[in-house]
Amino acid sequence: MNESQSGPPTPVEQVERVAVIGAGTIGASWAACFLANGLDVTAVDPVREESDLRQAVDGMLPALESLGLAARADSGRLRFLTSVGGGLADVQFVQENVPERLEAKHQALRELEAVIDPQVVVSSSSTAMIPTDIQAGAAYPHRLVVGHPFNPPHLIPLVEIAGGQETAASALSWAVAFYRSIGKTPVLMKKEVYGHIANRLAAALFQEAVHLVAEGIATVGDIDQVITQGPGLRWALQGPFTTYHLAGGRDGIEHYLTHLGPTQEARWRSLGEPELTDDLVALIVREVQDALAGYSLAQLAEIRDRGLLELHRLKEELPFRPSGDSAG
Repeated sequence: MNESQSGPPTPVEQVERVAVIGAGTIGASWAACFLANGLDVTAVDPVREESDLRQAVDGMLPALESLGLAARADSGRLRFLTSVGGGLADVQFVQENVPERLEAKHQALRELEAVIDPQVVVSSSSTAMIPTDIQAGAAYPHRLVVGHPFNPPHLIPLVEIAGGQETAASALSWAVAFYRSIGKTPVLMKKEVYGHIANRLAAALFQEAVHLVAEGIATVGDIDQVITQGPGLRWALQGPFTTYHLAGGRDGIEHYLTHLGPTQEARWRSLGEPELTDDLVALIVREVQDALAGYSLAQLAEIRDRGLLELHRLKEELPFRPSGDSAG
């Protein structure tokens, strides 16, 4: 069945019922986000306990309330299933969050195809996979998109959207509109690539961070301080191109690239290509544990989330918004 035979998706403004497939860390965060937007949510997970999911979601809702995003949140609108089945027959959107393995993605799609309508958009939270691989062999590949969030999805606005070779343009535009309707900042990729955008950028930074540790140039703690007390502060407000535009003085990015571009190229040529040997992994683990001694993972997450809330408030007060809406 092709796109024209399956009919259009439900208009975004009429979406009331969504499904979350895989209710781990990412899935629970998505569930909280959807509930905060007044949607009915059916979560499916064969492993996680329902009580654990509800506890996690309930713990996220206060943060959303503080941002004014949870006025309609009602945890009573959350249903839980241990398998894909008839309980999903009426859903109008699916956010898939199964483990990052191609066979798991394919299995989830096969199960969904047996119960949901062909026009329902299925969006994968895949961290790195390209959608062409995920939709391979699907009965309705036209409705499969990647909708990759940044963790934690209920607090970070970014959603990277990509389509595969068989994804319909209408599915992509629908996904953009849907995510925007729930307060997200969708970025529609011009072409698919492994790792998408944000994770590729993060991986490039992490590669050099690991190299600096491996070469004994800096400790894990030093590098985290450099980022959080230096460029990270700017990046929360303006991206790398705007940052270098300001660095170029009166003539902006043109001056920077013309006069300081060679220094960038010199740095690119000197970047390291570390290998994660057993010794290097052990060193990183030891230094991370030393740097974060006294903090549990729960405490670190609470510090992160509290800081994200404050950043949200600050950014809302600032007049600057990046130009160039790639999300259509």
